Amino acid sequence: MSTWTDHELQRIAAADELEIAPLRGDGTPHGPVPIWVVRVVDDDLYVRSWRGANGAWFRAAQARGAGHLRAGGVEKDVTFVKADTDVEDAVDAAYRSKYARYPSYVEPMLSAAARATTLRLVPRAGEVS
Repeated sequence: MSTWTDHELQRIAAADELEIAPLRGDGTPHGPVPIWVVRVVDDDLYVRSWRGANGAWFRAAQARGAGHLRAGGVEKDVTFVKADTDVEDAVDAAYRSKYARYPSYVEPMLSAAARATTLRLVPRAGEVS
């Protein structure tokens, strides 16, 4: 399994949003969707669906397990990995801290429905940013 470089982590984590494009069944990417991203726990990147399991990008990510991201000048093919529940509190804290200026949007990202969609972004091997 591939890992993030320090440069990639810094650039992606500093971006206010990333564009995520899960793959379709035929392997082509869906159109990119802007979402929030946070960096926590051993330098991992996490995303959640604001709409919970009803979010179209999340359903596509779950179905295919792979996609493409663009943020902070980094473009990377990724695998979506269901996050372990033991990181949920750290992910909550990261959302609160990074996006504190948007309180009406942060609260839904901390709901049980959104927490259930927490995915860890893992770079796919062989990709270069």
